[in-house]
Amino acid sequence: MIYLYRWYMRYKIDDIYYEVVIEKKNNKNTYIRVKDDLKIYVTTNYFTSSSSILKLLDENISSIKKMIDKRNISNSKKEDFYLFGKKYDVVITNTSKPYIENDAIYVKDRHSLDLWLKKEIKELYKIHLDKIYNTFEENIPYPKLKIRDMKTRWGVNNRRDNSVTLNSKLVRYDLKALDYVIIHELSHFVHFNHSKSFWDLVSKYEPNYKKIRKDLKE
Repeated sequence: MIYLYRWYMRYKIDDIYYEVVIEKKNNKNTYIRVKDDLKIYVTTNYFTSSSSILKLLDENISSIKKMIDKRNISNSKKEDFYLFGKKYDVVITNTSKPYIENDAIYVKDRHSLDLWLKKEIKELYKIHLDKIYNTFEENIPYPKLKIRDMKTRWGVNNRRDNSVTLNSKLVRYDLKALDYVIIHELSHFVHFNHSKSFWDLVSKYEPNYKKIRKDLKE
């Protein structure tokens, strides 16, 4: 019969603490693994001391980092993340600032990704709103920009406070979709309806609007 004795400790790697699960049983060798839960599992014999385990972790820290990175990449592929029409893998790693490399976004954690994404959305939406506003030949007010997560609408025009609200989920689509929604909402300052005149105005600035609308509905 094999008796298993398990206890826990914390181990710091690049300013991040990882839980170490130590499993002691009657075996000769010591093994180190990192599982999907990002815990470090050490299997060793009953007589291995805590100091010996710490020394072993220190000696194998480079290999442990590689195992953690491999698990992060594997875990990240289980979710879809789209940015302006392109799919990326989200890789959780030790980085002070999010960055994109090839087909992956590297971030410290999901909270860091959310903050980074909000900043990107705010800056990019404003740039595109200004660009399209300046192309309008019609006399329209310069709108206040609002960004919200909306379930049923891509954009909202409010003539009472001269605002345009854009759906934060547009960040998942090609930039042409964002531009179309901005054109659509700015056109409502001229025609506050969906009459033929309204769609003629939309078509003036985005002739391909029907295809973009279809893509947004899929």
